Amino acid sequence: MSAFRYEAVDAQGRLRQGLLDADNVRGVLDRLRADGLTPTAVDPAPDRASALSRARLPAQALALLTQQLATLVHAGMPLDQSLVAVAEQADDASVAKLVQALRAHVLAGESLPAAMSRYPRTFSPLYRGLIAAGTETGRLPEVLTRLAAYLDARLALRQKFVVALIYPALVTIIAIGVIAVLVTYVVPQVVSVYQQSRQTLPLLTQALIAVSAFFRATGAVWLVVAIAAAIALIAALRRERMRARIHVALLRVPGVGRLAASLDTARYASTLAILVGSGAPLLRSLDAAADVVRMIPLARAARTGTALVREGVSLSRALKEQKAFPPVLIHLIANGEQSGALAPMLERAAQELEREAERRLAWIAALIQPTLIVAMGAIVLVLVLAVMLPIVTMNQLVR
Repeated sequence: MSAFRYEAVDAQGRLRQGLLDADNVRGVLDRLRADGLTPTAVDPAPDRASALSRARLPAQALALLTQQLATLVHAGMPLDQSLVAVAEQADDASVAKLVQALRAHVLAGESLPAAMSRYPRTFSPLYRGLIAAGTETGRLPEVLTRLAAYLDARLALRQKFVVALIYPALVTIIAIGVIAVLVTYVVPQVVSVYQQSRQTLPLLTQALIAVSAFFRATGAVWLVVAIAAAIALIAALRRERMRARIHVALLRVPGVGRLAASLDTARYASTLAILVGSGAPLLRSLDAAADVVRMIPLARAARTGTALVREGVSLSRALKEQKAFPPVLIHLIANGEQSGALAPMLERAAQELEREAERRLAWIAALIQPTLIVAMGAIVLVLVLAVMLPIVTMNQLVR
């Protein structure tokens, strides 16, 4: 149910105002008339409506909602009843409220894509475009099924990345913290004992003392520099020109560049496969698929390819001329165009690229982990040597 603000006149001509919860405007009107009131204005409650429009469901909740709705619609249940069932099954109150609001808009005469457009933070333009294509072509159950599979695949891939990168990130943070404590607090306390002996300290120990003194004296400066660098990076990322330069540099990094290109190309191919398979026109599908590409050089290449297709060039040739996409995508698209099965070939290309991205991620994670351990071990070894060398020197002097 949604909240509605109403104004009505009673039998004595007095104005009444208030809030009512109902599925739609018609439900509010019926309740007011049943109470002997003559409604003069009924509008969605601005506070709740704006709160829902600003809310954003987590990716996992959106994927589950889409899967449930796809199952119910595919089983032949009417859309409004399917929305009621999804709202009743929702464990999260925010999901239930959102689905109830969608049902209220649908019952009021709006299409499902139009109702979803009221909540842009949850339903992206691509999501709404796919629903619109399914509604227009009468293939909404199939589109919802494809969309649910697409969201599940994206969520699974994201979780794999998080799992693969969380260990190196934790090791890096812990290593930096431990080294900072050793250099700025522990080592100076230990080395001060040697300095009181008035013996000439080894060069390594002297260097460690100098480094420790430097960081202790300039620690606040380094903190300010780090914060300023983070702010500058955030400001630069808001400018498309700077983001483009960063993306170009990132794509040139060995290993990482291929990984980012595979991920973006897989997203492009899977989105295009859903749109084409749902019956959407090719040019419209290409425009929508280009919008999901995050790396600016690849997005520009995709839009240039779309312009060539609009001029009559085949999709495989248009993308090949950009020299930005992996060969597997070009070859599979060419096979799909020749066989008339473009959507299945695009899905296969997306799967191949996702597998390649997973292999590259596993390789990078396997390389980073021992590198971090060796680097941390080397730093700790230097610290231990700097502390132990004066002891060895003093023992030799005693002998």
